[in-house]
Amino acid sequence: MQQKPAATDTTWSGRFSEPVAELVKRYTASVEFDRRLAEFDIQGSLAHAAMLEACAIIGAQDLAAIRKGLAQILDEIRAGKFEWSLDLEDVHLNIEKRLTAIVGEAGKRLHTARSRNDQVATDIRLWLRAAIDDLLVLIKALQSALLDLAEQHADTVMPGFTHLQVAQPVTFGHHLMAYFEMLKRDADRMRDCRRRVNRLPLGAAALAGTSYPIDRERVARELGFDGVCENSLDAVSDRDFAIEFTACAALVMTHLSRLSEELILWMSPRVGFIDIADRFCTGSSIMPQKKNPDVPELVRGKTGRVTGHLMALLTLMKSQPLAYNKDNQEDKEPLFDTVDTLAATLKIYADMMGGITVNKEAMRQAAFQGYATATDLADYLVKKGLPFRDAHEVVARAVRHAEGKRCDLSELKLDELLEFSALISGDVFAVLTLEGSLNSRNHIGGTAPDQVRAAIRRGRKFIETY
Repeated sequence: MQQKPAATDTTWSGRFSEPVAELVKRYTASVEFDRRLAEFDIQGSLAHAAMLEACAIIGAQDLAAIRKGLAQILDEIRAGKFEWSLDLEDVHLNIEKRLTAIVGEAGKRLHTARSRNDQVATDIRLWLRAAIDDLLVLIKALQSALLDLAEQHADTVMPGFTHLQVAQPVTFGHHLMAYFEMLKRDADRMRDCRRRVNRLPLGAAALAGTSYPIDRERVARELGFDGVCENSLDAVSDRDFAIEFTACAALVMTHLSRLSEELILWMSPRVGFIDIADRFCTGSSIMPQKKNPDVPELVRGKTGRVTGHLMALLTLMKSQPLAYNKDNQEDKEPLFDTVDTLAATLKIYADMMGGITVNKEAMRQAAFQGYATATDLADYLVKKGLPFRDAHEVVARAVRHAEGKRCDLSELKLDELLEFSALISGDVFAVLTLEGSLNSRNHIGGTAPDQVRAAIRRGRKFIETY
């Protein structure tokens, strides 16, 4: 005698003789987090249904009913009235079950010629494409804030560092523009990544394609994809696009973490280059004098979080055979959190940059420490005919002499400098000033204030392109 399957609310229960255990149901369900794909799931379903009708796979009445039902479901979701069921596992089955409840048999026909495998791959790509577009707007806003601050400080002298030691004078504007360039590359990477995200998996079905006479290109055009994924096995199992995006996001966060480290150092009373507006800082529960740069510190911490998501996705995919596996359900939470973390960071960073005040005098005085114009003196001697390696040795001895006197190179008298090289004359003091050092580097990419302003103009022109 054939055993009757236990009653269940799933769409695949005919194969099973007992219901899924409650513990397994909770462990395997994804609806708690993949429900954020709902609007994109509906978007994909509408395009799929229209294609099915155009290919005479379903009738016009079915299409009309599906459209009406999905519109009602979309309204319910946006109003917070949609009832999500753990028993239905994921966003796709929840919507399909509700559609069938609203429109009857037509709702059951919607899943013709597709699988949840190609359906979820399509939903994620639609969602991520929109997320990238939003993130590009946020990157642009942060770049604009950097340009504004750099323009205010195109002439503000500060020490440039290597190994955290004073190296040569630069301007604060030039320093900020380095981060503009990092974000420029980030934006380019995001846009390039978007091209690979923007391919349609739908039509690959479970893994082998479908026997129905579908038109994948039509669906791709309707959903705004650049084309279709051309191998059905790859279409349902590929998560390269998610890994690539997370790598791009980790790089953005790494760049902001570097800037955060500098803001934290610069805000320290031991350095005192900048102050961050109170609204981005917190105090101490025990030390009333404290003003802590919590936002930059958290950016550093959240950078590790996003980098961890990248490692998680790489590890998730490293041992998966073709085609789709349940492992892939674990792609969503790290991907979602990466987008959420990056978006929140970019928003607060753009606002925070507008709340930075600069202590120009502290920056200038720091530039006098560490003999920042020593290289300028070496270059001066080279221009007088001395080979650079010899000039390097001459200046090293001059620096050692100045250290003994506890003064800057520019404070040495001419007769003292002549002890190190007869090529030195009275015009050397123009070279040894901070402004002289800055202005001498008047080429594209240099720190001369005129070049900084030119870079800012190019930057403003660039951000108009996206």
